[in-house]
Amino acid sequence: MGSGSEHGPAEREGQKERLPSGASAAPRQRVRLDLPRAQRRSLLPEYDPEAFGRFSERIARFLGTGRFLVWMTLTVLLWVVWNVTAPQDLRFDQYPFIFLTLMLSLQASYAAPLILLAQNRQDDRDRVTHEQDRKQNERSIADTEYLTREIAALRMGLGEVATRDWIRSEFEDLIKDLDERRLFPQGPPHGSDEGDR
Repeated sequence: MGSGSEHGPAEREGQKERLPSGASAAPRQRVRLDLPRAQRRSLLPEYDPEAFGRFSERIARFLGTGRFLVWMTLTVLLWVVWNVTAPQDLRFDQYPFIFLTLMLSLQASYAAPLILLAQNRQDDRDRVTHEQDRKQNERSIADTEYLTREIAALRMGLGEVATRDWIRSEFEDLIKDLDERRLFPQGPPHGSDEGDR
C-alpha cells in the first residue's frame, strides 16, 4: 500500500494544521453543534422578566385603585401641613416644596413605564386569547358547514323515502281498486270462445 493510505484521520488533520514553515499551529477548538453554546458572561445584572412583569402588573393595579389616591392625598397633605406648621428646625422641605415636587416627579417617572409594561403584557395575553378565539371560531364554522351539508344530504335522501302519508294514499287507492273490481267483476268478453274450450 502507498504511504498516503497508511495515515489515519488524526494524522491527516495534524498535517493540515501545520504552518507552511513546518511549525505546527495550536489546535483549533472544534465547534460542537450537538451541544448548546455556553452563555456569555454579561456585565448587566440578570433578572427574571416574568417576575419583573408580574411585579409591574401588581404596581400598575395598585396605582389604578382608589386606595392609592387616598394614600397619595394623605401623604401630600401631611407633607404640606408638617412643613408649614412644624417648628422651623423640624421642617425638612420649605414652602416651595421642592423636595415634594422631586418625589412626585420620581414617582411619576417610575409609574409610567411600569404601567406601560403591564399594558404590554396584557396586550400579549389578549393577542393569544384572540388567536385562540379565532381558531375556535374557524373550527365552529367548519363544523357548522359540515353539519349543514349532512342535513342537506339527509333531506335529499328523505325526499326519495316513502312517507306515511304517501303509503296511506297508495293503500287507499289499492283498496278503491279492489272494491271496484268486487262490485263490477270483469267477465270474459262476449263472443269469445273461451267457454267452449
